[in-house]
Amino acid sequence: MKAVIQRVENAALSVGDERVASIGRGLVVYVGIERSDAETDIAAFAQKLTAMRIFSDENDKMNLSVSDIGGDILLVPNFTLCADISHGNRPSFTGAMRPLDASAMFDYCFNVVADLRRGSGGTVARGVFGADMRIAQDNVGPVTIIY
Repeated sequence: MKAVIQRVENAALSVGDERVASIGRGLVVYVGIERSDAETDIAAFAQKLTAMRIFSDENDKMNLSVSDIGGDILLVPNFTLCADISHGNRPSFTGAMRPLDASAMFDYCFNVVADLRRGSGGTVARGVFGADMRIAQDNVGPVTIIY
Protein backbone atom coordinates (compact mmCIF):
# COMPACT_ATOMS: atom_id res chain seq x y z
CA MET A 1 0.00 0.00 0.00
CA LYS A 2 1.16 3.48 -0.78
CA ALA A 3 -0.40 6.70 0.39
CA VAL A 4 0.25 10.41 0.14
CA ILE A 5 -1.22 12.30 3.09
CA GLN A 6 -1.65 16.06 2.88
CA ARG A 7 -2.82 18.47 5.56
CA VAL A 8 -5.46 20.82 4.15
CA GLU A 9 -7.69 23.71 5.13
CA ASN A 10 -10.35 22.42 2.72
CA ALA A 11 -10.76 20.26 -0.36
CA ALA A 12 -13.39 19.41 -2.95
CA LEU A 13 -13.58 16.44 -5.30
CA SER A 14 -15.60 16.43 -8.51
CA VAL A 15 -16.37 13.91 -11.23
CA GLY A 16 -17.35 15.72 -14.39
CA ASP A 17 -19.51 18.66 -13.36
CA GLU A 18 -20.74 17.00 -10.16
CA ARG A 19 -19.18 17.72 -6.76
CA VAL A 20 -18.92 14.32 -5.11
CA ALA A 21 -17.20 15.20 -1.84
CA SER A 22 -15.86 18.14 0.10
CA ILE A 23 -14.14 18.56 3.44
CA GLY A 24 -12.97 21.32 5.74
CA ARG A 25 -9.80 21.27 7.84
CA GLY A 26 -8.21 17.84 7.83
CA LEU A 27 -6.44 15.43 5.50
CA VAL A 28 -6.57 14.54 1.82
CA VAL A 29 -5.22 11.02 1.43
CA TYR A 30 -4.33 9.52 -1.95
CA VAL A 31 -4.41 5.72 -1.64
CA GLY A 32 -2.72 3.19 -3.95
CA ILE A 33 -3.37 -0.47 -3.25
CA GLU A 34 -0.76 -2.99 -4.35
CA ARG A 35 -1.15 -6.66 -5.28
CA SER A 36 0.48 -7.80 -2.05
CA ASP A 37 -1.79 -5.77 0.26
CA ALA A 38 -4.07 -7.54 2.72
CA GLU A 39 -6.80 -6.29 5.02
CA THR A 40 -4.29 -6.28 7.88
CA ASP A 41 -2.16 -3.77 5.92
CA ILE A 42 -5.19 -1.55 5.39
CA ALA A 43 -6.16 -1.71 9.08
CA ALA A 44 -2.61 -0.82 10.19
CA PHE A 45 -2.59 2.13 7.79
CA ALA A 46 -5.99 3.35 9.04
CA GLN A 47 -4.77 3.24 12.65
CA LYS A 48 -1.64 5.20 11.74
CA LEU A 49 -3.60 7.72 9.65
CA THR A 50 -6.11 8.58 12.34
CA ALA A 51 -3.49 8.80 15.11
CA MET A 52 -0.68 10.58 13.22
CA ARG A 53 0.16 13.84 15.01
CA ILE A 54 0.59 16.42 12.25
CA PHE A 55 -1.65 19.27 13.45
CA SER A 56 -0.34 22.07 15.64
CA ASP A 57 -1.18 22.39 19.32
CA GLU A 58 -1.39 25.66 21.30
CA ASN A 59 2.44 25.85 21.27
CA ASP A 60 2.59 25.49 17.48
CA LYS A 61 4.07 21.97 17.77
CA MET A 62 2.77 19.12 15.63
CA ASN A 63 1.19 17.22 18.53
CA LEU A 64 -2.43 16.68 17.47
CA SER A 65 -4.03 14.08 15.23
CA VAL A 66 -6.90 14.59 12.82
CA SER A 67 -9.07 12.86 15.42
CA ASP A 68 -7.86 15.22 18.17
CA ILE A 69 -8.94 18.27 16.19
CA GLY A 70 -12.21 16.76 14.93
CA GLY A 71 -10.90 17.19 11.39
CA ASP A 72 -12.16 15.68 8.16
CA ILE A 73 -10.58 13.05 5.92
CA LEU A 74 -10.97 12.73 2.14
CA LEU A 75 -9.77 9.37 0.82
CA VAL A 76 -8.95 9.36 -2.89
CA PRO A 77 -8.27 6.10 -4.76
CA ASN A 78 -5.14 6.53 -6.88
CA PHE A 79 -3.61 3.46 -8.53
CA THR A 80 -0.89 5.60 -10.13
CA LEU A 81 0.88 5.65 -6.75
CA CYS A 82 1.78 2.04 -7.53
CA ALA A 83 3.63 3.01 -10.71
CA ASP A 84 7.07 1.57 -11.38
CA ILE A 85 9.26 3.90 -13.44
CA SER A 86 12.54 2.06 -12.97
CA HIS A 87 12.59 0.77 -16.58
CA GLY A 88 11.93 3.11 -19.48
CA ASN A 89 9.79 6.20 -19.53
CA ARG A 90 6.31 4.71 -19.48
CA PRO A 91 5.08 3.78 -15.99
CA SER A 92 4.26 0.14 -15.35
CA PHE A 93 1.31 -0.63 -13.09
CA THR A 94 1.90 -4.36 -12.70
CA GLY A 95 2.37 -3.86 -8.95
CA ALA A 96 -1.10 -2.38 -8.55
CA MET A 97 -3.91 -4.64 -7.38
CA ARG A 98 -6.41 -5.60 -10.08
CA PRO A 99 -9.25 -3.04 -10.26
CA LEU A 100 -12.09 -5.23 -8.95
CA ASP A 101 -10.04 -6.38 -5.95
CA ALA A 102 -8.57 -2.92 -5.36
CA SER A 103 -12.05 -1.39 -5.37
CA ALA A 104 -13.12 -3.79 -2.61
CA MET A 105 -9.95 -3.02 -0.63
CA PHE A 106 -10.53 0.72 -1.02
CA ASP A 107 -14.09 0.24 0.28
CA TYR A 108 -12.63 -1.67 3.23
CA CYS A 109 -10.12 1.15 3.86
CA PHE A 110 -12.91 3.73 3.85
CA ASN A 111 -15.01 1.65 6.26
CA VAL A 112 -12.12 1.08 8.69
CA VAL A 113 -11.20 4.78 8.73
CA ALA A 114 -14.86 5.76 9.19
CA ASP A 115 -15.21 3.28 12.07
CA LEU A 116 -12.07 4.61 13.76
CA ARG A 117 -13.35 8.20 13.43
CA ARG A 118 -16.84 7.46 14.77
CA GLY A 119 -17.50 9.70 17.74
CA SER A 120 -14.46 11.95 17.25
CA GLY A 121 -16.19 14.54 15.07
CA GLY A 122 -15.34 15.37 11.51
CA THR A 123 -16.41 13.55 8.40
CA VAL A 124 -14.82 10.88 6.26
CA ALA A 125 -15.45 11.38 2.55
CA ARG A 126 -14.24 9.49 -0.50
CA GLY A 127 -13.48 9.75 -4.14
CA VAL A 128 -14.95 7.49 -6.83
CA PHE A 129 -12.90 4.41 -7.67
CA GLY A 130 -12.02 4.29 -11.37
CA ALA A 131 -13.38 7.76 -12.15
CA ASP A 132 -11.54 10.71 -13.67
CA MET A 133 -11.60 12.99 -10.64
CA ARG A 134 -10.68 16.62 -10.13
CA ILE A 135 -9.48 17.58 -6.68
CA ALA A 136 -9.10 21.16 -5.49
CA GLN A 137 -7.35 21.47 -2.16
CA ASP A 138 -5.81 24.20 -0.02
CA ASN A 139 -2.70 22.65 1.51
CA VAL A 140 -1.52 23.93 4.86
CA GLY A 141 2.18 24.09 5.69
CA PRO A 142 2.52 22.36 3.38
CA VAL A 143 2.62 19.11 5.30
CA THR A 144 2.88 16.03 3.08
CA ILE A 145 3.61 12.56 4.45
CA ILE A 146 4.38 9.54 2.26
CA TYR A 147 3.32 6.17 3.67
